[in-house]
Amino acid sequence: MPPTRPATGTRTGFRYYDLLVGGMVGVLLCANLIGPAKTSVLPENWPLIGGLVFGTGNLFFPISYIFDDVLTEVYGYARARRATWAAFGALAFACVMSQVIIRMPLAPNEPFNLQLQPALETVFGATWRIALASLVGFWIGDFANAWVMAKMKLWTAGRWLWTRTIGSTVVGEGIDSLTFYPIAFAGVWESQTIVHVIVFNWTMKVLVETVLTPVTYAVVGFLKRRENADTYDIGTRFNPFSLRDDGDVRPYREPVP
Repeated sequence: MPPTRPATGTRTGFRYYDLLVGGMVGVLLCANLIGPAKTSVLPENWPLIGGLVFGTGNLFFPISYIFDDVLTEVYGYARARRATWAAFGALAFACVMSQVIIRMPLAPNEPFNLQLQPALETVFGATWRIALASLVGFWIGDFANAWVMAKMKLWTAGRWLWTRTIGSTVVGEGIDSLTFYPIAFAGVWESQTIVHVIVFNWTMKVLVETVLTPVTYAVVGFLKRRENADTYDIGTRFNPFSLRDDGDVRPYREPVP
């Protein structure tokens, strides 16, 4: 049976929480600003998926969801929600900053600018649709991921972490992909192409999460021991616009083999 006792209050002073938030923000910014600038193709001799083209950012973007999983599992939905807003704000600022810098007039006495400007436009000059799609897709997908993680922890009474990490990624990354590609490319790509890209990228992101499951287990175990915390979202308000700290933070107990 899932735990049913009411929330016992909040706790402050976590040792590693801020570092995890910073890591999540850094991964998200790199995946969205560096990764989309390049596409890669899988070798033709690979079975089933040989010759498929994908954005290289998809190799690293799922790591931001792993951060979200770890934050939700150890610190609870409310604190993961704060991290999501921090990452969303950083991504929004990066989008605005890149557009402002690209549109600033060039200094006429600096010949290097003539070479730098086209490179900046290629790497950071995403259209407003792609920037909007990135922001909306991440915001919806990340909150969905944390919600599924928190609810499944209650349903499973804190057992079977792998079901939560993979299950939440299936939902979160799925919603992210379903949101991003239509907003960014509807009317530009054919509908069939959008569907194929959504399915492939969603599958690839879930696969990355699955392969990294042992790493997630190790990090979660380390943090729970060092923080002496294991949060259950009993009585948590799942309003994504709230910044209230809630959830039942309990002393960590090693799982019974």
